[in-house]
Amino acid sequence: MDYKTPGQLIEALLAEKGWSQRSLAVILERGETSVNKVISGQSRMSAEMAIALEEVFSVKAERFLELQHKYDLAKARIEARPNPDRANRAKIYGDLPVAKMIERGWILADGIRDTDNVERELCRFFGVNRLEDAEILPHAARKTQTSIEATPAQMAWLYRVKSIAEGMLVGTYSPQAVEAAIANIRPLLGHAEHMRRVPRILAEAGIRFVVVEGLPGGKIDGACFWLNERSPVIGMTLRFDRIDNFVFVLRHEMEHVKNRDGLNGGAMLDVDLGGDVHVELEATVAQQEAIANAAAAEYCIPSKMMDAFIKRKAPYFSEVDLIGFARTMKVHPGIVAGQLQKRTDQYHKFRQHLVNVREFIVPSAETDGWGDIHPIES
Repeated sequence: MDYKTPGQLIEALLAEKGWSQRSLAVILERGETSVNKVISGQSRMSAEMAIALEEVFSVKAERFLELQHKYDLAKARIEARPNPDRANRAKIYGDLPVAKMIERGWILADGIRDTDNVERELCRFFGVNRLEDAEILPHAARKTQTSIEATPAQMAWLYRVKSIAEGMLVGTYSPQAVEAAIANIRPLLGHAEHMRRVPRILAEAGIRFVVVEGLPGGKIDGACFWLNERSPVIGMTLRFDRIDNFVFVLRHEMEHVKNRDGLNGGAMLDVDLGGDVHVELEATVAQQEAIANAAAAEYCIPSKMMDAFIKRKAPYFSEVDLIGFARTMKVHPGIVAGQLQKRTDQYHKFRQHLVNVREFIVPSAETDGWGDIHPIES
């Protein structure tokens, strides 16, 4: 028989033996009232009572406790009111780095336990009236599709870039202006300090260039998206503060702008560019990324020249060779070193040439992070 409560099972066992509840109370050396309450369901079955009943009826104590557990759960499901906010809150506090967003000044709250302010600020941050409509939640109607399935942390970073970009004043965008910007940046590659001129060149070309420090675990290098058909945005994290990485990621994103990638399909979010992390991409996106990667590598060092240099000098590459080739290519030695490391897997060589560039870029770019909070109108 399918018993719903431990009391029903006890009643059946009493009937088999022809005992009354009073007889059971005497056998158990318990008050009759307490036994009656357990049988009627007014009191819960305790582990101690279950063991005593096991000794009396030769029925495992676990059986009584299992029935009690199932009864408690069924009763709770009837009495409990559905609360979808719990699932939303689990997604937000489990996946979104709320504490870091508070620390970075992206949302204003006294801490993650300040839930009212946290939820109100997240609505403001994501531009929604209800938290369940935020794009970090799987059932939300997405407004900002990305080229990959973005994590909540990556979406938060993207929204921060977007909010800064929306307040920028830049020149008039045109395809010709983008081509000119690409050409104007190329002569700057010989010196790391010349990277400070990049934000201005991009702004004059109508490209909003924003640098936002990445969130932990985001692994974002850069992104390209459009506020509208005449307002391209390039966001970068400077995750690797090296001249070779900066030039490669910048040119990669500029190729996206040049080809108007993501204009109708959403943000081109570039994660771990050139790394070992492989993401399943839709065929069109994969082709766009391959084109951007090829353009970036060619921009750093023309492939024919790089191939010829490696063929001449392999397997031994000297400091003199690297510096001389960099001068011939009119680029910083760190750019050659970066390409050489990638081509030969000799990442231990020439690391001294991979100089930092963030100190030159941040003062001239719209920046958020590294201790500074970008001012944004609420």
